[in-house]
Amino acid sequence: MSSPPRIAIVGGGPGGLTVGLLLHRRGILSTIFELRQKPTDEELAKPSGMLDLHKESGLAAIRECELYDQFLQLTGECSEAQKVSDKDGNILHQDEGELSDRPEISRHALTKLLSSHLPAENIKYGYKLYSATSISTPNGTETELDFGPNGKQRFDLVIGADGAWSQVRNMLSDIKPQYAGIQNITTTFRHVSTKYPHLAELVGPGSFAALAFRHGVMSQRGPQDVARIFIFLTTPDEHLPVSAGLAGRAASDAKELLLNNDEFLGRFGPKIRELVSVACDEETNDNPGAALDIRPLYTLPIGVSWEHKPNATLIGDAAHLMCPWAGEGVNLAMWDSLLLAHAIIKAYHAAKDQGASFQSELDPLMKEFEDEMFVRTKEKAKETYSNGQMMFGEDGATAFRDFFRAIYSQNEGKETLEAIRAA
Repeated sequence: MSSPPRIAIVGGGPGGLTVGLLLHRRGILSTIFELRQKPTDEELAKPSGMLDLHKESGLAAIRECELYDQFLQLTGECSEAQKVSDKDGNILHQDEGELSDRPEISRHALTKLLSSHLPAENIKYGYKLYSATSISTPNGTETELDFGPNGKQRFDLVIGADGAWSQVRNMLSDIKPQYAGIQNITTTFRHVSTKYPHLAELVGPGSFAALAFRHGVMSQRGPQDVARIFIFLTTPDEHLPVSAGLAGRAASDAKELLLNNDEFLGRFGPKIRELVSVACDEETNDNPGAALDIRPLYTLPIGVSWEHKPNATLIGDAAHLMCPWAGEGVNLAMWDSLLLAHAIIKAYHAAKDQGASFQSELDPLMKEFEDEMFVRTKEKAKETYSNGQMMFGEDGATAFRDFFRAIYSQNEGKETLEAIRAA
């Protein structure tokens, strides 16, 4: 290997930051290009969605980044407890998370944890990727990234961690995200325990889901005694925000349409309606002048793949976008990052030791990584789709309750079997 490989990571979310940090820990230089401007500490202190990291994926990556102890100090604002209610707020299932081993961390805290251990010069903020193009050269295949006003740059390897509408994916495949049939509204209100103790009691200290009529009102607790309320509306109308007159309206203004229309939440009971009403009002009070945060959800087809190229690959949502019904998004992204980093590190040292080209050493390893990823994520996509069908049926609450009962019954059966064997 005559010179160090030029490696670009497009996207500075958890997946991109993880692979960048894993390479940095092994002395391999990469550059992360992030569309957004560098977030301030004040911005990262604001409430954000909670992420539960799984042992075999997200937590495994955190451990290999040598950040597990620091990670644990940032968990705890949202417990692993679960509550499921019907349309009227009657609790059908609740647990304390005793069968879970998936600690929760806010997205902002995870972003700060990962980025703070990378040299500042490794992350280029404010870089919008306009296109990625494969170019043949006498020394192999390169990828040219066009950053518009920030110029063009060429790399030996480009890792697309640039999310649902990935520009890097466009170089590898013509597959596009498809509308999942669900709209997502996000609201946040702080100090729920002191201002609204009865609502804090309803949603509990962890995750909460009220499901009915193919819709859902869900909650996650978070930093600053926050309750983050997500409203999921099943509809074939991809452009519902515009067609229903919700686009551009403040959350406090939009709540009347949401709560009084039987096609939305009009058939939910007073407890759930109050939760939504308060959340909408608090969201507007906290962000005056801001429009309702309503967005359609998108997915990539189950089993998505692409023809392998030696100079570019994809991880996370860019590779296998799916809905959040199994909590796999960030975990799959970090799992991808972990396995891809292993391949890059192995190729780097093999090329260095044998005087070979990095790309020739990486090519079979990266194809092996992609083939494994296609199989692994296809199974997770099937699980996610199945969970969505269960939760967003006409009586999603009962189905979700039965799901948890089956898990606990299975666990009790295992404990009984173990006790019999021990005796």
